[in-house]
Amino acid sequence: MRPGRGFGQAFDDPAHGFLHPVDLAVAQREFDGMVETLDELGVRVHALDADPESDADLCYVFDPLLIGPEGAIPLRPGKPNRQGEPAILERWLLDRSVPIVGRIEAPGTVEAGDTVWLGDDVFVIGRSLRTNDAGARQLATLVGGDVRIVDVPYYKGPAELVHLMSVISPVADDLAVVFMPLLPAGLFEWLSDLGVRLIPVPEEEEPTLGCNVLAVRPGVVIVAEGNPVARRGLDAAGVEVHAIPLRELGENGNGGVTCLTRPLLREA
Repeated sequence: MRPGRGFGQAFDDPAHGFLHPVDLAVAQREFDGMVETLDELGVRVHALDADPESDADLCYVFDPLLIGPEGAIPLRPGKPNRQGEPAILERWLLDRSVPIVGRIEAPGTVEAGDTVWLGDDVFVIGRSLRTNDAGARQLATLVGGDVRIVDVPYYKGPAELVHLMSVISPVADDLAVVFMPLLPAGLFEWLSDLGVRLIPVPEEEEPTLGCNVLAVRPGVVIVAEGNPVARRGLDAAGVEVHAIPLRELGENGNGGVTCLTRPLLREA
C-alpha cells in the first residue's frame, strides 16, 4: 500500500518507533520506485487501496497476513495499533475470490515477519515479542506439514523489535542472507542440515536493512541501497541484485522491501 496520511503522521506518536519526522513525498517516491522495479522484473503488482488515518503501519502489508498452500490466513498482530489490519486485507482478498483457510484467534498473536519458508516444505515460526506461543501453535496447525518453532532473541526489546525475518531472508532454496548474532541456534542447525549457504550481514548493516532482502524469484532479489558488505556477498554468490532507495520508507519505519510487499502467488 502506498504510504499516506497515517504514515506521514507516524513520528507524532512515539509508540510507532519512527526515527524522525516523515517526509511523506520522499516515502511515496520510494514506494513508486519499488513498484516500478517489481514491474520491470515481471511481477504483477496489486496495490492495496486503503488509507486509515491513524494506521502508520499498513503500508507494511507483509505482517498481517500469511499465504499458505491452501489459501490465506489473516493473522493477529501483536502490535496493538495493527490489529485491525487483517480484516482490511481479508476483505480485499474475499473481493478477489481468494480462499480464507483460517484465522488466528485471541489470545494468540502472530505477525508474518516471524515466519519463514525454507524451500517449499519447511515452515519456521519465530516466537517473539509480537508472536506468542498460542499464536505460533495455532498457525502451525493451520499450515500443517513440517512446521518448526524457534525463539527470536529479545535483543533491545519492544523499542527496536526484531522479527525472525529481521535475521534471515531466503534468497533461493540453498541460499539465505542472515544476521548471525541473532540467528536462533536451532534454525542455524536446520539450515546446515538442509545445505543452505549463508551470506552474513555485519552489525553495522542490520539497522540499514541489509538483511531485509526480497527474492522475486530464486537468485533475483531487491534490496535497500547501501549495505556494501551484504551486496558483495550476494554478488559473490551469483545473485542478480536490484537496489532501490528506502531511507524514508524503510529505515525510518524499520520496514524493508520484504515488509512492504505481500506475495500472493509465485508461478513455477
